Parts: sequence; C-alpha cells; structure tokens
Amino acid sequence: MPFLEHLEELRWRIIRSLVAIFVFAIIAFLSKEFVFHTIILGPSRPDFWTYRMLCKLGECVNAPALCIEHLPFTLQSRQMTGQFTMHLTSSLVLGLIGAFPYAFWELWQFIKPGLYARERSAVHGTTFVVSCLFLLGVLFGYYIIVPLAINFLASYQLDPRILNEFDIISYVSTLATLVLACAFMFQLPMAVYFLAKVGIAKPSLMRTYRRHAIIVIFTLSAIITPPDVMSQLLIAIPLVLLYEFSIFIAQFVINREKRI
Repeated sequence: MPFLEHLEELRWRIIRSLVAIFVFAIIAFLSKEFVFHTIILGPSRPDFWTYRMLCKLGECVNAPALCIEHLPFTLQSRQMTGQFTMHLTSSLVLGLIGAFPYAFWELWQFIKPGLYARERSAVHGTTFVVSCLFLLGVLFGYYIIVPLAINFLASYQLDPRILNEFDIISYVSTLATLVLACAFMFQLPMAVYFLAKVGIAKPSLMRTYRRHAIIVIFTLSAIITPPDVMSQLLIAIPLVLLYEFSIFIAQFVINREKRI
C-alpha cells in the first residue's frame, strides 16, 4: 500500500476500536446500579469475595485477624459534579477493559501484514494470549491488589479521633489506577517474547541487569500506587516474578531459534 493508504487503514481501525470502547462504556453507564454497587463499591464492603476467602483462610490456620468484619471508612462526594464525573470515568474504564481484546485485534490486524510468513506463524494466537494476560491482570488487580490496599489504607490511623472519610473521586481513581496498572503490566512476558524474537531481549542480558530491573519495578510501583508500602509491594512482587518468568520465555525463544 502507499503511505497514505496505510494511514487511512490505521485511522479506520482506530475509529472502530474507539466505537467498541464507547459501546461498552454506554452499556456500563446504563447499568449504573450493578456497576457501582457490585463492581466499583464491592471491595469497600466486608462481604467482598477476597475478604470472605481471607476469613476462611484465617479459620483454617487459626488466625482470626485475617477475618475482616469492618472497613472503617465512609465514602463521600464533596464536589457538585463528583458522582456524575465518576459515573462517566468508571464507564469509560470499563469500556476500555471490555473492548480491549477487540481493540488489540484491530491493531494486530494492521501490524500483521507487515510480517514475514515465518514471523506470522511464530506469533500465532497473539490476540488470545495478550487478551488472557490482560484479563488476568484485571482480575489480579481487582481481587488481590485493590481490596488489600483499601483495607490497609482504611485501617491506617494516626489518631482514633481522625476519621477516614474518602472522596468518591479518590476511591474510584485509586481502584481504576491499580486495576489498569496490573492489566498492562501483565503484558511483560508477551513484550519480552516479541523483543526476544527480534534479538533485543536476551536472557543473559536480562540476568545481568536483574537488579536494575528490580529497582525500576519498585520505582514504577511507587509511582502508580497510593503512597503506602503495602500497595507498592503488592504490585512490585508479582512484577518481579513476571520478570523472572520473562527470562525463561526469552531463553525458550533463543533455544527454539537455535533448533530452527
């Protein structure tokens, strides 16, 4: 294709991706009660799935402290447009999550024709793998990182007279940031796979700069999470494990290239 035709195709693929995101966002917007009561505010209630599992674990190991019966905070809307703004924001975030597989498929269909036949066969099933990693990241962030972070921040008090009354904007922003951060960071193994295919990510190099990578991971975790050590560790530790797994993936790619 000529350059302008490439741009035209890319434009239409971006438009279709944005349409898909807005369609899912509209569905989420119209499902206000379910979205906010069940999904958004779920981690703020003691009957949330994660807290119930922790309680069962506490019963099994005889550790009653793991059972969370009360979250000492209340949610408020201190701005006139606060609730409506968060309704729009949460709908767009859910729209992005729901439409991500299709949006990535559109992007991949634009990139794929530029690959050689051997390269296309080597990256067969990319959309499925990327979508699964994205979904795993969303679930990990929503069911593990978010409830533990909320419990820690809600229970932390400098003095009993200081009440935790969180603004709905702060609550939703924290939840969305943690979930999306986990979702995109879970793409690390796939990114390393592609970089290893083109000879950039080498397992020996990744092992050599392991300490530097860990410092970068903890720095990123400090940037994207609330300012508490617990949230940073909950993000950083899985990322370190993903980095180690990515070294294994890079080694696998190198070994397969040698056999071919």
